[in-house]
Amino acid sequence: MSLLIALRDYIPLEIQIKPWKEAETGAFLVRQEVFIQEQRVPAELELDEFDPLAAHALAYLDGSCIGTGRLVDLGKGQAQIGRMAVLAPFRNQGIGKQILETLITLAKVQEAKSIILHSQVIAIPFYEKLGFQAQGSIYEEAGIPHRNMILLLPNLI
Repeated sequence: MSLLIALRDYIPLEIQIKPWKEAETGAFLVRQEVFIQEQRVPAELELDEFDPLAAHALAYLDGSCIGTGRLVDLGKGQAQIGRMAVLAPFRNQGIGKQILETLITLAKVQEAKSIILHSQVIAIPFYEKLGFQAQGSIYEEAGIPHRNMILLLPNLI
């Protein structure tokens, strides 16, 4: 038994970028558990018109989706990250950071000049560690305090 537990510790995390049709099942299961069940976000607010347009990053461990986030190209050099979620047993292990770094890299590949996001206030320090800066005042979204954040990307030209 201990050998199986030890082997599980070496199974690498895999992050895949998928369109909504391929990401929907895994992403929604994570978002449903985190946002709808844990945070009590109304179910009708969870899925929106941006899901089919977004690139979705899904984190897999041992074949199971344990985290997700999405990147929406807003045009004119701006992208938006959203719906960042990691299942509770896997938090504080760097998985969210890896998802976020993957989405930032994707935004750079898409030649975005800036990335915006609506951060839950409690998550602001998480985003600040990767260079996002808070902007504007705190507001409520789905009954949860949020604040806008932005990351300016270096001009690579």
